[in-house]
Amino acid sequence: YVDSTKTNSWHDLLVKLAARHLPSKLKSVPSGIALTEFYDVLALKSAKTVSSNYLQQEFCDLMSTWRYYEHHKYIVKWAQKTDVPILTTNFDQILSNAGSCKLYRTRKGGFTDYYPWENYYGNKEITDPSHGFGIWHVNGMLRYSRSIRLGLTHYMGAVERARGLLHKGNERSLFSGKHMRDWTGSTSWLHILFNSSLLIFGLGLEENEVFFRWLLIERAHYFIKFPDRRKNAWYVHTGKLNNDGKRYFLEGVGVQPISVASHDKIYDATTWT
Repeated sequence: YVDSTKTNSWHDLLVKLAARHLPSKLKSVPSGIALTEFYDVLALKSAKTVSSNYLQQEFCDLMSTWRYYEHHKYIVKWAQKTDVPILTTNFDQILSNAGSCKLYRTRKGGFTDYYPWENYYGNKEITDPSHGFGIWHVNGMLRYSRSIRLGLTHYMGAVERARGLLHKGNERSLFSGKHMRDWTGSTSWLHILFNSSLLIFGLGLEENEVFFRWLLIERAHYFIKFPDRRKNAWYVHTGKLNNDGKRYFLEGVGVQPISVASHDKIYDATTWT
């Protein structure tokens, strides 16, 4: 939105990484390959010279120069005022910097920098992720380079991790239905996804968003099993949806598409103030 596309681009970072590690100098990611798949191929082709962890750190170093704009501040200030959480699929600290936030954690012990799902940026400590302001990073955060989900392989690992929290552990799993407030993932951002209404915007939610799409499918399964716990969800987009398949998916998982005339209707100050 506005000037942020000139300074904050995942696509451009991947091209810069490719220029450093591949013999062919690409100016853009070729059509026919998702950005996640492009990263996996980049990691495979450069495996003899650098490790995957090194590539992730390089990516984070390049991303550290990203900055926030006025619309980022509008959104964060609204969330702070209304005391609601933000789930972001981005890795950067733009939103937390816009809100002058600090890093917190919902519980002690059991920390892994691969999946810091109980860490959030906020202005105070909270115990229930779904009650109170906090910025939660679904796909990993800049602070922990090994946590960021760049490749399809990374996303499959995240699915495996989430599946274990949602379904395993018998009575301590979310789908057991017996411990809504103290299931194994209750101190992570997953608790927000399954126990709150969702307003989704600024996210393409295309076919390559396999992790988040899968979570929406699991959320729909959960509400079928426990209909009294059902929460609403909306997906805000400009103009018409780019294909019938996306509408079919969204409505199938209980997300209502809402069309607005322009991005100004989403990000302008009047929307958030």
